[in-house]
Order: sequence, then structure tokens, then C-alpha cells
Amino acid sequence: MGSIKMVVGIFVIVACVYLGAELIPPYMSNYQFEDAVKTEAMINTYNTRPESDIRDEVFKKAQDLEIPVTREQIKVHRMGAVGQGSLIIETQYVVHVDLPGYPLDLQFDPSTRNKSPF
Repeated sequence: MGSIKMVVGIFVIVACVYLGAELIPPYMSNYQFEDAVKTEAMINTYNTRPESDIRDEVFKKAQDLEIPVTREQIKVHRMGAVGQGSLIIETQYVVHVDLPGYPLDLQFDPSTRNKSPF
């Protein structure tokens, strides 16, 4: 009876480690990507960079983090005057994770809106 509990316990620990190894990296990449999107919005609210340059910079960061997003999926909108309006950056993407017996699609929606205080 004691050896069965030990085998089940080891199986549970191995399963938790495997799930963590499969699920944590997409969430960490999304966290880093969200942080980069927010930083780009804060910096570019107050300068005159065109929306296409901002989109390219966000796309470059997505490629660095191996995030499956295309340039067309990244939406950049500037509202109001430069330095006085707001900048909105939005994107959506899906990461497919193949778990044994249970394929899983993780949907992420990193976006931000930085509004000028003026």
C-alpha cells in the first residue's frame, strides 16, 4: 500500500513539472510582450513617430520573444494631437500547446492605452 502511494505521488509531481514546463513559457512571453507594448505606448505618446514605425518596433519585440503575431495583427491608433492625445496599441494572438490527450489554445490579448496628461 505504501509503495502505491509513493508511485502515485511521484506521478503527480512529474505531471505538475511537465504542465509547468509547457504552460509557463507562453505566459512569461506574454507578460514580457505586454510590458514592451506599454513601454512603447508611453514613449511614443509624446513624440512624432508614425504609427507604422511604432508597429514595426512592437513586431520586432514580438519576434524576439517568439510570439506568433503578424504585423497586420498589431493595431496602432493615435487619437488627438501628438503629445496631447492618446496612443492605443492592441493585438491578439493564440498559442497552441499540445498536452497529451488535451490540446490547448491559449488566447492572449495584450493592449494598452496611454493618455497624455495635457
